[in-house]
Amino acid sequence: MAPFHPQTKRKLERYHQTLKRGINQVPYDVQRDLEAAIGYFVSYDNLCRYHKALSDVTLADVLASRSDQILGRSREANDRTVARRKRLNIALRERLAPA
Repeated sequence: MAPFHPQTKRKLERYHQTLKRGINQVPYDVQRDLEAAIGYFVSYDNLCRYHKALSDVTLADVLASRSDQILGRSREANDRTVARRKRLNIALRERLAPA
């Protein structure tokens, strides 16, 4: 998206709102503490937090081109879980079926 585009501005405002909510929970007496809290938040946001807009992977994973691999493993795990649930439901129905 282009800079100064309304949608880009909304995204930036949302990021600032998230940043403020994350760090304004504690009053900071020293500017160094506030700067450290902001640095920690930015690091957490980029490296650890799963972003819904990025299909629930971290920004670091997207930038390192690992998102396809991660999403593939997630889909495989989901498929295995669904198949297991189907097998369990079929077995349960067979046990509960009238003879």
